[in-house]
Amino acid sequence: MAELDFRGADQPVAGPPTASLADILERVLDKGIVIAGDIKIDLLDIELLTIRLRLFVASVDTAKKAGIDWWETDPALSSRAARDALREENNELRRRLEAQGAGDDEAPQAVDAPGAGSAATQGK
Repeated sequence: MAELDFRGADQPVAGPPTASLADILERVLDKGIVIAGDIKIDLLDIELLTIRLRLFVASVDTAKKAGIDWWETDPALSSRAARDALREENNELRRRLEAQGAGDDEAPQAVDAPGAGSAATQGK
């Protein structure tokens, strides 16, 4: 009869360490993960369409460390960016008005239409 070895039967079988979804997500967000791919459609060696896909999954802190902070400057996503954009637009309009006002001072005075006369000559 064959003998069976039951040594260590009460101990779990060693295998790969298991991790919960929360642990995996924490690691991914802490380190970041980049997924990149290109889709290219050619017809008779003529490139018709190229789509480049880049996906960066990370926490906000990790993204900032990588130099990615576009959400802070997009007016659609950030109220501060929207205020900054409005302030910049107002400043630009003020500069244009001041420049136009300075240009008016240097422009020649308007000449009355012939026969209309000025207010000073109409009273005489």
